[in-house]
Amino acid sequence: MAVPVLLVNCKAYAEAVGARAVALAKVCERVARSAKVSIAIVVQSADVHAVAGAVSIPVYAQHVDAVVPGPFTGHQVIEAVKANGAVGTLLNHSEHRLRLDVIAATVERCKAVGLKVVLCAKDATEAGRLATLRPDAVAYEPPELIGGDVSVSSARPEVVKRAIAKIGDKSVCIVGAGVKTAGDVRKSKELGAEGVLVSSGVVLAKNQEAALKGLAKGFEE
Repeated sequence: MAVPVLLVNCKAYAEAVGARAVALAKVCERVARSAKVSIAIVVQSADVHAVAGAVSIPVYAQHVDAVVPGPFTGHQVIEAVKANGAVGTLLNHSEHRLRLDVIAATVERCKAVGLKVVLCAKDATEAGRLATLRPDAVAYEPPELIGGDVSVSSARPEVVKRAIAKIGDKSVCIVGAGVKTAGDVRKSKELGAEGVLVSSGVVLAKNQEAALKGLAKGFEE
């Protein structure tokens, strides 16, 4: 994973599914090129093929399952997600929590298939625990701050530092929850994070491109 990274999670918002997911991905690509910032987009599995075929930036699937190709109706098969153009997946988001054993099995399968993994952690302790699985990145996101107007870096800088310390050199540390401005991004960088995970601040913005450009300024030296 190229760092610093700005990871945009589409979730299941109407503003970022189907053709709108493709449109947002193209916005992300334009901003990535103009601002010279690494931007990746996280989309629903149903949108991976269309989005990956429309842009050159990294595309992540919102979830995959630890199953091998076979009789598993309804599961998100890792090989299928990768074949459709995804380079990675986002797992254990607060809106789709998983047991540790399931996370471990899924990470192992992703590594075997060659799919990058970003694991979400609700607190510093979990961040440290998940880092031992050696994912490509751990995203520290306190659930109660997700979608809010106060970023985790401003509300809980000491906990962000603790999470980064627990992750150590085992994985890239990304910070999320309430990140909506260049100042939020800058603060995250100052605390030691190597990227940010954003969603509503971009997806639900009246001007998605302007919102992204504003966030990208936070990565400037």
